[in-house]
Amino acid sequence: MSEKEKTVYCGSGKTQNDKWMKATINVEKIKDHIEEFKGHKFIRININIKDEKDQYGKDVSISIDKWEPEQKEQVAKEDSAEAEDLPF
Repeated sequence: MSEKEKTVYCGSGKTQNDKWMKATINVEKIKDHIEEFKGHKFIRININIKDEKDQYGKDVSISIDKWEPEQKEQVAKEDSAEAEDLPF
């Protein structure tokens, strides 16, 4: 089991109404997390609504989404190991 990575908080904001939130994102905190896909740059983020407002009245939290799918290479190795365990 891998250790849980530390959450990188990069912004916050306020809920304006049921369908609208305002937020700011700190560019310095996201620049190391820019990804590229088919010539386009993007950043995966998590936007969470807090249970309670903080001391500044903010109830929206933004963090970098660091989730990565399981490596296919590792899955392939596990599949080949199972094949070797066959009794014939």
